[in-house]
Amino acid sequence: MFIKYLLNPTDRILNSITTYRFTLYYLIFLLLVAFVGTFLKFIPFGPLDFVLSTATIIFFSFISNYFFAKLSGLTTNFESVFITALILVFIISCNFATNAPFLIVAPVLAMASKYFLTIEKRHIFNPAALGVAAVALLSPDHAAVWWVGTPFMAPFVLLGGLLLTRKLRKEAMVLSFITAYLFFIIPTTILRTASLPTFFTSFQFIFLKSVTLFFAFVMLVEPLTTPVTKKLQICYAIFVAFLYSNFHLSIFAVAVTPEQAIIFGNILTYFINPNYRLLLTLKDKFKLSRNTYAFIFNFPKYFNFVSGQYMEWTLSHISTDSRGNRRYFSLASSPTEQNIMIAVKFYNTSSSYKKNFLKMKKGEKIFASQLAGDFVLPKDICLPLVFIAGGVGITPFRSMLKYIIDKQITVNIVMIYINSTKSDILYDDILSSSEKFGVRTIHVLTRDSRLTNGRNWMYGRLTADMVKSVVPDFVSRKFYISGPQLMVQGIVKMLKETNVSGRMIVKDFFPGYTDE
Repeated sequence: MFIKYLLNPTDRILNSITTYRFTLYYLIFLLLVAFVGTFLKFIPFGPLDFVLSTATIIFFSFISNYFFAKLSGLTTNFESVFITALILVFIISCNFATNAPFLIVAPVLAMASKYFLTIEKRHIFNPAALGVAAVALLSPDHAAVWWVGTPFMAPFVLLGGLLLTRKLRKEAMVLSFITAYLFFIIPTTILRTASLPTFFTSFQFIFLKSVTLFFAFVMLVEPLTTPVTKKLQICYAIFVAFLYSNFHLSIFAVAVTPEQAIIFGNILTYFINPNYRLLLTLKDKFKLSRNTYAFIFNFPKYFNFVSGQYMEWTLSHISTDSRGNRRYFSLASSPTEQNIMIAVKFYNTSSSYKKNFLKMKKGEKIFASQLAGDFVLPKDICLPLVFIAGGVGITPFRSMLKYIIDKQITVNIVMIYINSTKSDILYDDILSSSEKFGVRTIHVLTRDSRLTNGRNWMYGRLTADMVKSVVPDFVSRKFYISGPQLMVQGIVKMLKETNVSGRMIVKDFFPGYTDE
C-alpha cells in the first residue's frame, strides 16, 4: 500500500516530462555528482581532466552529429546527441592528456553509427556502445573503463535509474537482467571463493564497485535498439545478462566486455524484433471533436502492424520546448485500411511539438518509428472482453473495432467509453457499426447533465457498481483499459478491489507518455 501511495505522485511528476528529457536530466545530475566527487577524491580523475574530457566529448558529439545529419538529410534529435555524449563520459577514462584521441574518435563513431549503420533508416546498435567498442578494436590500448561503477556513484545511479525504469515501465526487463545475472554469476563466485565471507565481498562488489547498476538502468533499456514487447524484452535481458556475466567468455576470439554484450544483444533484437523508421506524408487532417484532430498519412507497402500498437512520432521544429520533439501515438487505423491514422488531442497550453503538429499541411512529412505495444486483441478473439476507454484513449480500440468490422468477426465485447461531455465522443460511427458484430457500447459522461436517456448512457465517475450493472459477468471477462495514466491506474485499482484478477487486466502504455 505504501509503495502505491508513493508511486502516484511520482508518476505525476514523471508524466510531466518526456523520456528523453528525463534521461538527459538524470545524466546531467550524475555528471554534477561526479564533478563534486573529483574534488573529494572519490572519482579517479582530477577536476580539470574531468571538465576537459567532458567538454571534448560533448563538442565532438555535437559537431559530428550536425555534419552527419546534413550529409544524410535525416532528422536529428539533439537530446539524443547529448544523452549519448554523457554516457560516453561515464565509460571512457577522463585522463585527458593520455586519452584525448579516444575522447575525440569515440563520439564521432557513435554519431556516425546513428546515420550509416542503419537498415531501412533504423539504426541497429546502441551508439555509445558501438563507439567505444569500435575504438577498442582499432586500438586495444583504448578501451572503456566504465569508471561510473564506484561506491560513491552507486546510490545516485540507483535512485535515478529506478525513476527512469519507472518512466519507461521496463521494471520487468531490468529485474530479469539482474536476476539472470545473479543466476549466472553466483555459482561461479561460490566455486571460486569457497568461503562465505569472500562470497559476500564479491556480492557487494557486483553492485557497488562494478558497472552493473549503470549498465542495467541506462545502457540496457535504450529504447531504439531493444525489443518492443515485454516477452521479447525479457528474452533480450537474459541474453545480455549471460554475456555480461561471462567476462572471460570469448566470441569470435573477442573477450566480451559490457559494451560488446550490448552490441550482441542489439544484433539479436534486429532479428527477433523487426522495426520500422517511416517517413510519412500527411494526406489529410480533420476535426474529430472540439479539441481533437485526426491525421491521415500514406501507408507504406512494406509496413505491417497489429491493431492496438503505437509508434514514436518525431517532428523537428524550431524553438523546441522542454518536452522535446518526439511523442508516442496509438495507430487509430486498422491494418485493413489503406492509410495510417492517428488522433491527437490539443490544449490551449499545448507543447511546441503539438502546436507545430497542428500546423502541419498536406504534403509535409514526419518520421514514425519504434512500432511497439502488447495492447492487442487476444489470440482467441471470441473471448468475452470489456474495453474501457477515456477520451482520446479510444484510438487503439478504434483500430481493433475497425478490424473486427472489416473482417466481419462476431465478438462478445462491452465497450465502456468515458468522456467529459457528449461532444468529446470520438469515432461514434465505428462504435455504431460494430454493434452488429457483438460490440455493446456504454457511454459514461462525467460532466454532462442527464440530457440523454437510455440504458447505454451513464453519468458521473466510473464506479465498481456501474461496471457491475452493465457487465454482470465482469469477473470472467478480460479488461482492456486505455486513457490518461492516472485514470487507468484508478480503474485498475477499482477492478482489483472487486476481485478481478490482475491477469485479466491489460493496460495500454506509452514509454514516453507526458501530460499535455
